[in-house]
Amino acid sequence: MKQGAQNAPLAGFKAVLCASGVAAAYAGRLLTVLGAETVLLEPPGGTSLRREPPFLDKAGKVSALFAYLAAGAHSSVCDMETERGRSAAAALLSEADILIDDTPLAERERRGTDQAAIAARYPLLVHVSVLPFGASGPKANWTAEEINLLHASSEGNLLPNGLSQELFPDRPPLKIYGHFASMQGGIAAALGALSALWARPETGGQFVDIATQDAVLAVSAFAIQRFGDGSVEHRATRSFRYGGVLPCADGYVELLTLEQHQWTSFVDLIGRPAWALDPALDDSLERSRQGAAINLRIREWAKDKHVADIVARGQVLGVPIARYNTPAEVLTDPHERARGLFAPVEIDGVGACDMLVAPFHFDGGPLTLVGGPPALDDYLQRQPSARRGRAAQSGA
Repeated sequence: MKQGAQNAPLAGFKAVLCASGVAAAYAGRLLTVLGAETVLLEPPGGTSLRREPPFLDKAGKVSALFAYLAAGAHSSVCDMETERGRSAAAALLSEADILIDDTPLAERERRGTDQAAIAARYPLLVHVSVLPFGASGPKANWTAEEINLLHASSEGNLLPNGLSQELFPDRPPLKIYGHFASMQGGIAAALGALSALWARPETGGQFVDIATQDAVLAVSAFAIQRFGDGSVEHRATRSFRYGGVLPCADGYVELLTLEQHQWTSFVDLIGRPAWALDPALDDSLERSRQGAAINLRIREWAKDKHVADIVARGQVLGVPIARYNTPAEVLTDPHERARGLFAPVEIDGVGACDMLVAPFHFDGGPLTLVGGPPALDDYLQRQPSARRGRAAQSGA
């Protein structure tokens, strides 16, 4: 696939990634899909992300995670333990606009890529640090896995909740599936990079310090805010007073009625039963107080209904209700197709796979992917004319 210049706001910009973890790699992925040329600096043998399960092939050589995170990027092998490798990295940085780095602080100092060294050598470079607890403070040198970040940011106290907590009350709150926390850190890093890039004509290069813990804390801002009125939310008590996830005969839907007209439409959807016409339930606070009893009745109504029927009828009536799709259903859903959220990408050793392009549109239209994940050290195989940056750093 070729990048469409009409919808590539970062076309002409170049980002270099030192990314051994998901947060920094996802930040690079977001910049790539916005049109930046991104180069992933990899150690000999490749980043450990290439070996992360699950795998797209039976031989276990093509990581689905790496394929997604590195789609459209390029790879340059630089052994940062050698002078030659550091020189190669310096040459790339001299052409770059953005550096995204999750290297531990002690290693940065040893390699000469710490904040002060980068600022002195590349004064126009936007230098984004992505670490579990940031680059300053008492935890700056701490490492963390996904599970640590979720619990350090309060999500472990809040999830799972609602129907999941009711159905499986004895399950420990280990973590959300996948890399939720790290991807929040990646989003914060990408936004920080874009903000600093926007201000670069006036300020020059900047150091952007991203702590993944802080990024995930922002997701839980509402729950943390409740401390002000003395409430401490917990996964066993945190749920919609009524509605939420409803089991149906052939799947699940989620219902959320925040406004009076939505509740009125929902009453119509369920056939205007006598209990729902109680005048007391016209008051939203009273509905909240009776939430548990309302939910029992709603679930009893939904249990023998088909998802498609409920959702279709609900949309006609203006009820905020939607189905939970399986992954296969997401890929074939007309809404996702119409928005261009997925696109076929060719992956070496696997073939064409449908891949999420981006979770957002730009300028009213979907973005595009330049291709799949790079072969190891593919950057040197490119034509010299394709290598261009806009920073024109001095001292490389």
